Amino acid sequence: MAVRACGLIIYRRLQPAPSSKVTDSIEYLLLQTSYGTHHWTPPKGHVDPGEDDLQTAFRETQEEAGLQASQLTLIEGYKKELHYPVRGKPKTVVYWLAEMKDCNTEIKLSEEHQAFQWLKLEDACKFAEYEDMQATLKEVHQFLCSRE
Repeated sequence: MAVRACGLIIYRRLQPAPSSKVTDSIEYLLLQTSYGTHHWTPPKGHVDPGEDDLQTAFRETQEEAGLQASQLTLIEGYKKELHYPVRGKPKTVVYWLAEMKDCNTEIKLSEEHQAFQWLKLEDACKFAEYEDMQATLKEVHQFLCSRE
């Protein structure tokens, strides 16, 4: 059985400069783990018994970044499943997309993470070392651009 985890790709929109495109003002939230290789990832975690996937994504976001569901807007029409092995076992991670209602809301990390960054797409892809996560961030960005 594959290990299953769920999370939210969270973004915020800054006030764009008059000359810039709206999509240039989008930043993505990545958290740096305080264990292992200290990799950067959106908030995510394992599904607890009796939880559905989306409940897990919101619970993990609250636990890992201190963000309540009420502080986020879930974006309709985007859901991504990633499949990869972890220590030789298959893992599935499901991500939804959510926008911060207030881009100045404070992030409160749990012990699982040691740092966070709000990053524009290019930098977010540099921080997220895994190719599938980089591809997912680019896909999310395209999705958001197509909604403008």
